[in-house]
Amino acid sequence: MIYIYHNKRCGKSRCALQEIETTGQPFKVIEYLNNPPSETELKHMLKLLDKKPLDLIRRKEEVFKLKFKGQELSDDAWIKVMVENPILIERPIVVAGDKAWVARDEASLAEIRGLKG
Repeated sequence: MIYIYHNKRCGKSRCALQEIETTGQPFKVIEYLNNPPSETELKHMLKLLDKKPLDLIRRKEEVFKLKFKGQELSDDAWIKVMVENPILIERPIVVAGDKAWVARDEASLAEIRGLKG
């Protein structure tokens, strides 16, 4: 099963969803703004992505600028911030088995295309 943490208003997210649809694999769309990932789910995604929480923070979002810019928080604290403010989570995130991508570039999309069964 392929999971996409999706924002239908985001062009990059819509593009990644189209790529997933072409694979023919079963997938689940998670509209993360309405159904944010849990702390456990975020930690799992971060592990698969080999990233730190701050790497997934959208720093241009207004809520970041107003509430969090310049703060030095622990990884666990940043994860809580993302759960409480899902708009700050970089998108789209695609998870398939033991792999995950922040599917914003051609290389990631090519790997997702390769998931065809």
